[in-house]
Amino acid sequence: MAIKQYGADSGQHHQERRYSAPEVTSIDRRVVAGRPEMDLISTSHVERLNGTTRDHVKRLARLTYAFSKKLEYFEAAVALHFAYYNLVRTHNMLKMTPAMYAGIEKDFWSVGDLVEATL
Repeated sequence: MAIKQYGADSGQHHQERRYSAPEVTSIDRRVVAGRPEMDLISTSHVERLNGTTRDHVKRLARLTYAFSKKLEYFEAAVALHFAYYNLVRTHNMLKMTPAMYAGIEKDFWSVGDLVEATL
């Protein structure tokens, strides 16, 4: 867990700093579970995944009309996103899918393969 301490806001509200947090003065890192490398503890990966998920699952986007009438539909939409993200979508950095990188799958899935697996 990374706990950030922010400096006091000077009270000057410049337009370019309007939506950004004050300057980070210190970061306290604590182990919650496991044995992580303390220098590598960061929330950046989780925040990036949250942003990607919000962009791809419109039900999670802010200020939107997209919604699910039933919890079952919402859960299906989120599950479909993660299945596509992990099994179909080629990630630029990996040059393969995350499932292939983890050794779970040996081949790329097509969207057709994903649809077949859901039936």
